[in-house]
Amino acid sequence: MRYPIMIEVGTADTAYRVVVPDLPGCFSAGETLDEAVMAAEEAASAWIDAALDAGLAIPAPSSLENLLGRPEFAGWSFGIIRIDPAVLDDTVDRVNITLPRRVLHRLDAAAKAHGESRSGYIAQLALAAGVE
Repeated sequence: MRYPIMIEVGTADTAYRVVVPDLPGCFSAGETLDEAVMAAEEAASAWIDAALDAGLAIPAPSSLENLLGRPEFAGWSFGIIRIDPAVLDDTVDRVNITLPRRVLHRLDAAAKAHGESRSGYIAQLALAAGVE
């Protein structure tokens, strides 16, 4: 999926600033244009991941023509970032894992204490870890 970005060019004293207009509050910055754009891709992926976790809809990308006419972006440059479609995929996969029995017992006890199924508890742990 491709999202347009708006880029405010940096100066000797300021960083490049990037906004992803379709994802409210999603922005990044970087000392170089490359850093700012890479940070925008990371920020957009994190924004989408958080929105999905919260059960929110993901906005569709705008057309560049619509963004170029907006007064708040007068004088800004534009670009495109790619978001890995896997970030949007909430398809459930059945997996088989291997754990020592003592670890499995601890896992099941912790899941029960948190009112979760084993799968639900593992998913919550992974999401809380924040690893991408």
